[in-house]
Amino acid sequence: MDMRRLGKTGLSIAPIVFGGNVFGWTADEKTSFDILDAFFDAGFNTIDTADVYSAWAPGNKGGDSEEIIGKWLKRDKVSRDKAVVITKVGSDMGQGKTLKETYILKAVEDSLRRLQTDYIDLYLSHWPDGNTPYEETLGAFAKLKQQGKIRAIGCSNLDATQLQASFDAAEKAGVPRYDVIQPEYNLYERASFEGPLADLCLKEDIGVITYFSLAAGFLSGKYRTKADTQGRAREGRVAQYLDDKGFRILTALDKVAAETGAKPAEIALAWLLRKKGVTAPIASATSLSQLESLTNSATLSLSDDAMALLDKAGA
Repeated sequence: MDMRRLGKTGLSIAPIVFGGNVFGWTADEKTSFDILDAFFDAGFNTIDTADVYSAWAPGNKGGDSEEIIGKWLKRDKVSRDKAVVITKVGSDMGQGKTLKETYILKAVEDSLRRLQTDYIDLYLSHWPDGNTPYEETLGAFAKLKQQGKIRAIGCSNLDATQLQASFDAAEKAGVPRYDVIQPEYNLYERASFEGPLADLCLKEDIGVITYFSLAAGFLSGKYRTKADTQGRAREGRVAQYLDDKGFRILTALDKVAAETGAKPAEIALAWLLRKKGVTAPIASATSLSQLESLTNSATLSLSDDAMALLDKAGA
């Protein structure tokens, strides 16, 4: 497996990051273990989660995904140093969204306990917090790095102006900056990354790990009508893509699928892997057959013509 350098973090990750938001939600513990075993057996090495996953599911409290990952790590089928674990802090766990130092220093202990590990490879601020100065948040992360509890830091959901402001604050305070960002980016939703944010990431050598890489499953091609989404866990989110733009993208995916023999999900991920500045997309699976499609995308090479067709469809 060809590994990709993740910005200036010192971490190397495989081309696909597994999205652990499904653990404890649409994938039970046994299924989650089976998927993680197969994912690592295939040569991949990175799992993404967050402390809040999956609080939205009935009966869940948050931390459910981290707990499952922790139990899997404890089995020691994969040695801890071979797994890159990403988790996030700052979502609403009952106190509102916050990145205050006191909260981060407590929340990291909760995540470490659930993950059953003594360090987190990459710790991300989940959302912008306009009530907390970047210096305070980055100062808390600096303390955790010094204590060996986290190896690298990053952020999610910042725009170019906010990311630059965080760089300026880090330099002024003499603390480590964010070296990774997680933006929403896929064939349908491109504006939040392409342009100023992508340019800044390239200029500053920032690792980019995209989320909603398959647009909540829409780009798998299995949702073609509103009826297809009814009763599905992602029904509300997928329905928003069923418009003219979405149908243009599905048509383009179908055309490339006919030419390559690849599945739409594989093509959508391979498109991301060829986009300048992207280190790796996050994608999820709830079965071994879905996982096979994710792993295939890492070796799928799209032609320039296919890229142009997909670019035009999602413009």
